[in-house]
Amino acid sequence: MITRRRSAAVLLGVLAALTTLGAPPAAADETTPAKEPPKVELVLDVSGSMRAADLGGRSRISVAQQSFREVVDSLPAETELGIRVLGASYPGNDKRLGCKDTQQIVPVGHPDRTEAKTAIATLRPTGFTPVGLALREAAKDLGTGETTRRIVLITDGEDTCAPPDPCEVARELAAQGTHLVVDTLGLTLDDRVRRQLTCIASATGGTYTAVQSGNELTGRIKQLVKRAGDTYDQTPQRISGAAECATAPLLSPGVYSDREQVEEHRAYRVPVRPGQELRASVSVALDRPLGRDRGVLLRALSPDGQELVRGSDAGSGRTDVLSTGLRWSPAQGDGASAPAAAADGGTGTGTGAGTDGTAQAAESVCLVVSNSFAVPAAVRRAPGMPVELTVDVVDASPAPGGPDLGRGWVLLGVLALAGLLTGLVAGWLARWRIAVWREN
Repeated sequence: MITRRRSAAVLLGVLAALTTLGAPPAAADETTPAKEPPKVELVLDVSGSMRAADLGGRSRISVAQQSFREVVDSLPAETELGIRVLGASYPGNDKRLGCKDTQQIVPVGHPDRTEAKTAIATLRPTGFTPVGLALREAAKDLGTGETTRRIVLITDGEDTCAPPDPCEVARELAAQGTHLVVDTLGLTLDDRVRRQLTCIASATGGTYTAVQSGNELTGRIKQLVKRAGDTYDQTPQRISGAAECATAPLLSPGVYSDREQVEEHRAYRVPVRPGQELRASVSVALDRPLGRDRGVLLRALSPDGQELVRGSDAGSGRTDVLSTGLRWSPAQGDGASAPAAAADGGTGTGTGAGTDGTAQAAESVCLVVSNSFAVPAAVRRAPGMPVELTVDVVDASPAPGGPDLGRGWVLLGVLALAGLLTGLVAGWLARWRIAVWREN
C-alpha cells in the first residue's frame, strides 16, 4: 500500500524541500516524535573592545544592543530565544577570573520582551573574551532534543582566554552529534578574527558573516533566527552504510545520518518503481581541520554496478558543508526494471502497476556517497565525518527533451519570414538614407 508523508530537507545549491511518496521498507523507523519549537541563543561579546565607535560613528555595543532589541520585538511566536553574554561583568585584570565571565541574561524560552530589552540595555563593555567557554555553556543552555538548535555568536575579537580554544569547542560539540549549529557574526574585518569565526562555523554547519552596519547586523540576526524554524521536525534516523551495494541497508523516503571516514565509500539502497523518480541529496559536515582540496560525490548505481547518474562535487555556498544531489527515474516502458530487481535477489519492496495493467517490481537503486577529503597526520580520523542523507521517491516528472519540430514548423516559418522582412526594410532604409545624403 502506498502511503504519503512529508519531510523538509536541505540541499545547499542543488535540491529544495522534497515531498515524499513510497512504501517504507522494514528497515525504516515509522516513529515520528512530536514537533519541538525552534530554539536559538544569541551570544554577545561585551568585552572592552566593544566600546570602539567605528560602526557609522556609533559604538559596537550600542549597535548590537539596538539590533537585539529589534530582534526581540520581531521574534516569531513559536521560537524560543535565550541570550548569553561574555566579558560583561568582571572589570579587573585577573585573567583567571575574567576568563570565567559569561552569564545567561535571558533563559531559553518565550521571553518577556520588556525584561529582555531591559537586560540588554544595561550591558556595558567590561572585560575579557572567553568565546570558547561561552559556546560550551550556550550549548548546555539549549539542551538536547529532536531538532537542530542554533547559537548566533556576535563578537568583534578573538578569544583571549584559550583554553578552551573556541574552534576545538565547536568541533567537540559537532562530534557529539548534538544537532547544534553555530553561526558567527564579526563586527570587524580583522583577518585573525575572520579565520577563528570561520573555523567555528565550519565545524558545526553554520555560517560566518562580517557585518559593518546596524541594519546589516539586525537583518542577519533576524534571518538566522527565522532559519531556526526551518529545521527538521524530527531527528534524522541513524543508519550505517555498507562498503558494498549488495549488503547496503534498504531505505525508505526520509532523512538519515551516518558517519564516513576520510576517502571512504558508503552505500545505501532505495527501491524505485517504473513511473517514479528518485531524488537524493547528501551533506557532509567538516567537524575537523581538512586540506583545502575537498569534495563529496553522490552516485546512483544499478544492482549490477552500472552508474546511472551522479551529482557533481558542489559546495553549498556556506563555509562548512559540502553538499550534492541527484535525480533519476527508470526508463519508461522498456521493461528493464523487473529484471534488474530479479538480479538484486528480489530486494524490491512491492510492485506497481504498469501501463498495461501488469505488475512491475521495484528496482533497488544503490546510492554511493564518496569523499575526496584529506587530513593532516596529526588530525584524528575517527569517528568519521557527519553525513546527512535525504532520500525521496516521487511520481516521475517529464524530463526536458529536444524541441518538437513537428509542431514547431509554423513558428519557425513565422520567425524566418519576420527576419526576411526586417532585413528588407533595414536595407531599403539604408539605401534611402544614402540617397538623401548624396542629394544634400
